[in-house]
Amino acid sequence: MSVAVDDLVPGRILRGSGLPAATDSAGDGVRDDWFDGIDLGAVSAAGLSAAAGEGCQHADVRITNTRTAYETARDDELSGAHATVDRGLAVRVLHQGRWGFAAVAGVDRDAAELAARRAVAMARLSAPLGSRPVALAPEPAHRGWWASAALQDPFDVPAADRADLLVARSAELLRDRRVSHAEAECWTVRERVHYADLAGSFTQQQRIRVAAEWTAIQVGAEGFESMRTLAPPAARGWEYLVGPVAPGGGAPGWDFDAEIAAMPELLAEKAAAPSVVPGRYTLLLDPTHLWLTIHESVGHATELDRALGYEANYAGTTFARPEDRGSLSYGSTLMHVTGDRTAPHGLATAAFDDEGVAAQSWDIIAEGTLVDFQLDRSMAAEFGRARSNGCAYADSYAHVPIQRMPNVSLQPAPAGPDLRTLVADVDDGLLLLGDNSWSIDMQRYNFQFSPQRALRIRDGQIEGQVKDAAYQSTTPDFWHALAALGGPQTYMLGGALNCGKGQPGQVAPVSHGCPPARFEDIAVLNSSSEGGP
Repeated sequence: MSVAVDDLVPGRILRGSGLPAATDSAGDGVRDDWFDGIDLGAVSAAGLSAAAGEGCQHADVRITNTRTAYETARDDELSGAHATVDRGLAVRVLHQGRWGFAAVAGVDRDAAELAARRAVAMARLSAPLGSRPVALAPEPAHRGWWASAALQDPFDVPAADRADLLVARSAELLRDRRVSHAEAECWTVRERVHYADLAGSFTQQQRIRVAAEWTAIQVGAEGFESMRTLAPPAARGWEYLVGPVAPGGGAPGWDFDAEIAAMPELLAEKAAAPSVVPGRYTLLLDPTHLWLTIHESVGHATELDRALGYEANYAGTTFARPEDRGSLSYGSTLMHVTGDRTAPHGLATAAFDDEGVAAQSWDIIAEGTLVDFQLDRSMAAEFGRARSNGCAYADSYAHVPIQRMPNVSLQPAPAGPDLRTLVADVDDGLLLLGDNSWSIDMQRYNFQFSPQRALRIRDGQIEGQVKDAAYQSTTPDFWHALAALGGPQTYMLGGALNCGKGQPGQVAPVSHGCPPARFEDIAVLNSSSEGGP
């Protein structure tokens, strides 16, 4: 049996879909409607004035208003709903070369002055503990507002309608007798941030992101098996979740209905599929799977705070050292990885980071060589750089900004082939789609990943699914095994809403774009207890 390549991921949206630019709006206006009519200028000025009066060489005020909703469904009923509002302000200062930070839930001039005084007190308290003063790489002052591309604010959609969408698609799965149970989840986030600092920056931005997934479960003679939708989270509005054609003919969403219609057959095939034979294979990794391997083995490994040893307790450090910049052979010469806070619909896309640095795009790995790290302003100064590349983020007003990932993406081959051609060039291998389990060590070096679906390829033809496949490698060995990349027409963004880091722990949204990619001679294990090595 052979499988048509075009049917592998029903509903997929690729780069060439006429998506709108990431920066929809910019200017010098003030959006008071985003902050319930609060006089942001007066509040910011109060905090900055209080900090300046204490002799701070740097101070910034950050006001956030973030709404989050999360709904779940089990079979054909709503099983849970949760909504939060995170609203408050924070003042961060550099006083005599030492950091100070304080946050309060109120948003008015008194609250800003109180936070500034507390931040200065913290800086004074920590002064005896610091080994050397903190310096910040310079950044020009910025003024303006920006909003990510979204046709429909998900919070303009009644909660009952969001729940109905989850339940209706779950019920559609259950109509097929091969599906024993269905589970569904939906996340919607609207993040609004105002930033001002003593250098003169005064900005506002809104970021909307949505995600949903449906899981079909079969309990039968072959045992327990599951199949999950492959649609990634995205910095889009509600239109992304509704369907392939947005209202008014705007940017398309993911075709969930097409993917859900195909899931019962895919699930049945997976349940009956043979277990993979362990060995060394050519792996063809679809973007719906490869994004997570990029995230763990490249994204986290090129965070400079990990390389410097500042981040260790939460998920470890990295095998890449600061002195490796410009010399470390990370992978094959086909490997071109960018850090990017400007990608359309990227989850880490923004006009400015949480230190007031304007969004940028830059090379992290070029022709297989590590050429840069991810920075915030203090690390940029320590690293001898003229400017930060804009990688500071805090997930709440109550948390201090730390270095967080931009959209870290593997670039396609400029004239690369489509997926069909990539499959045709594989003699003995596996095509992996969707993320499943993963594990990586504390140096971002040794790892193991498994997919949602594994398809056997022989002599350039897909023969059908196998199950229990997982692959192991080290980061340098894996990326040096990169032998082919798809072209721009195959590129898509994957990602996650909840990348964890820091103490206290913070979560950050981040996307990873890539084309399908072929890796030669990779060790594949059988992960089942019956068929394992």
